[in-house]
Amino acid sequence: MIPDEFNGGGVQRNVLGGPLGVCSERPVTGFFRDGCCNTSDEDLGLHTVCVVLTAEFLDFSRARGNDLSTPRPEFDFPGLKPGDRWCLCAARWREAWQAGAAPQVVLNATNEATLNIVALDVLKAHAIDLN
Repeated sequence: MIPDEFNGGGVQRNVLGGPLGVCSERPVTGFFRDGCCNTSDEDLGLHTVCVVLTAEFLDFSRARGNDLSTPRPEFDFPGLKPGDRWCLCAARWREAWQAGAAPQVVLNATNEATLNIVALDVLKAHAIDLN
């Protein structure tokens, strides 16, 4: 269940407690295709983890039945490549982490709702924006 603060259209926060940053506008990402990892009760997949994609993760996802690399013009989906940023489902990121294939995480653009699925220390260990 998504906490109430995610449902009212208010400002969503990142896992560090600050304002949720933009994940990617090229390609445009997010459940709402707004460039951010915003979420709501409609987002059943919880697309809240901003990642930097790797070939290893894209292969892992394809093997799990979710091909993110192949363009799907009928869905206005360009296909993703290593280096792209993308709002990933929290459970898929956790699954990839458990398999040793997790992509790096952009904490400032990862929604705090992720913390219901993945512990902050695990995310921090994969962060690209933690000083």
